[in-house]
Amino acid sequence: MSRLPREDHGTARGGERAGRQLAPPAAARPAERRDRINLMGVGAVGYHGVLEQEKRSGQPFFVDVVMYLDLAPAGTADDVARTAHYGEVAEQVRDIVTGPSVDLLETLAERIAAQLLGAFPLDAVEITVHKPKAPIEVTFSDVSVTIYRER
Repeated sequence: MSRLPREDHGTARGGERAGRQLAPPAAARPAERRDRINLMGVGAVGYHGVLEQEKRSGQPFFVDVVMYLDLAPAGTADDVARTAHYGEVAEQVRDIVTGPSVDLLETLAERIAAQLLGAFPLDAVEITVHKPKAPIEVTFSDVSVTIYRER
């Protein structure tokens, strides 16, 4: 039986071509395997909640941001303009938390996600908003809402 050289086979099993493994496009990769920047625990005092006392006195909110984007262009060029500058992200998150009052954590998370998707070259973003001092009559350590939004 004669054997053809590998490159004559076209696409080989497992997505190999001419001995190289082809990586799936970033959007096709599972989220846990995609490039990401994690910015955790951005804190600010906000005036959000359903109760009037929450809107009057304010309380601490903490936001975790996971940004999904291709980091190869920034990493190869060593250029912050080709990534999501996490210092600028933190400032925008702080500004939204300290900005106009909303009733729900879900609304706050949506505003943050929309702002970041519009301002940075992100494929997707995961936002978790923590409200550790929520007015709940039961002992608890934290309440949070997490959303995932894609471009």
